[in-house]
Amino acid sequence: MALAGAPAVLRGRNLNSAIQLAAVGTGGRGWSDLDAMASHSRTQPVAFCDVDLSRTSKAAKLNPDASVYQDFREMLEKEGDKIDAVTIGIPDHMHASATLDALRRKKHVFCQKPLTHTVWEARQVRLQAEKSGVITRMGNQIHSHGFYRTAVRLVQSGAIGKVSRVHSWINATGHGKSGQIGRINPSPPPEGLAWDLWLGVAPARPYVKGKVYHPWGWRDWLDFGNGALGDFGCHVMDPVFTALKVEQAPSKIKCSRHTGMNDEVWPAQSTVEYDFPGTSFSGKSLPITWNDGGRKPRDLGPHFNRRDALPGGGSIFIGEIGSLVLPHVGTPKLYPEEKFKDFSYDRMENLDHFHGWLDGIVDNRQPSDGFSYAGPLTEAVLLGTAAIRSLGEHLAWDAKKMKLTSSAGDRSDLLTKDYRKGWEIKPV
Repeated sequence: MALAGAPAVLRGRNLNSAIQLAAVGTGGRGWSDLDAMASHSRTQPVAFCDVDLSRTSKAAKLNPDASVYQDFREMLEKEGDKIDAVTIGIPDHMHASATLDALRRKKHVFCQKPLTHTVWEARQVRLQAEKSGVITRMGNQIHSHGFYRTAVRLVQSGAIGKVSRVHSWINATGHGKSGQIGRINPSPPPEGLAWDLWLGVAPARPYVKGKVYHPWGWRDWLDFGNGALGDFGCHVMDPVFTALKVEQAPSKIKCSRHTGMNDEVWPAQSTVEYDFPGTSFSGKSLPITWNDGGRKPRDLGPHFNRRDALPGGGSIFIGEIGSLVLPHVGTPKLYPEEKFKDFSYDRMENLDHFHGWLDGIVDNRQPSDGFSYAGPLTEAVLLGTAAIRSLGEHLAWDAKKMKLTSSAGDRSDLLTKDYRKGWEIKPV
């Protein structure tokens, strides 16, 4: 049965036609996503949007007749019913604005991770997606990788028993731009870059030549990105959430340590401790600890061979009868080695994350990591970034009331941000 109010490919009209696809962001990850989707036999790119016109040249080759815009609001307004679906690959701070605009117009949406820039935005996106009844997917493409899918199956099969705790980590840092604070000279933006549109919801600041903010550098800045945890958390913690079927929000979060945090950029290193309610695959509670910036877990449990080196990023699931190390991105390994020496299991195949979303549109089938899943995962990750901004505070999270508190009082201010005039986001 077709979804009410859905685009033409689901409303019973033009069922044999291609999905009319628009792209918000056509450089970097935005280009990779678009290029992968354009190879789908039922997809036709029809409109491209990028605040930097120099980054639309590749996209134009996919369809020279496609319309080109710099403002996604203008594109969505003018193209209207010509668009069935939208892919969003732009800096984190603009994810919610573009995604909500598309969802409210009942467009199917694929948005890069993390789903949003703040916890409050993640909640609004999830609610709007459910209200609009469209097909959604987050761009954590590792969700579809065979290594991750194999690890999920191993944990759920009981290979290591019930999981008592998980440690996740990444070598990346959110502090690479710290040396540029106070040492950068404003300069006119290059021709073709609409700097005010690039800033969007964020506070106004002048353009700086080079990769300080655009392109690439934005991830380290509080106004635009989410540091190492925000950048990699939805990847590395995705198989943790999937394997253990984590469906409830963490009750407590604490950043126990970080280095180099200031008012402009994320820290060089951080450690964040989560306390989740237990699941059918864990004990009564489920502690998950995150480390970044080169920090790795010290608590490796009783099964891990200390002679082995931990990968640069990944997770270790510490279970009752064994442990599983899942590199980012690599083959899962079971410990103790002697116990699992002759242990055989099926290796899961890679799935096409991008085509999976498009197939879902054609078949009216929601992928496993639609926004009903991606929203809560993003909320959990970004609660960690809120904890980083409140070093040492034991934060209590009431997900139903969307209230964050500590011994210092209400810290719900960490859940959202101020929006530049004209870019305010209305709640769902």
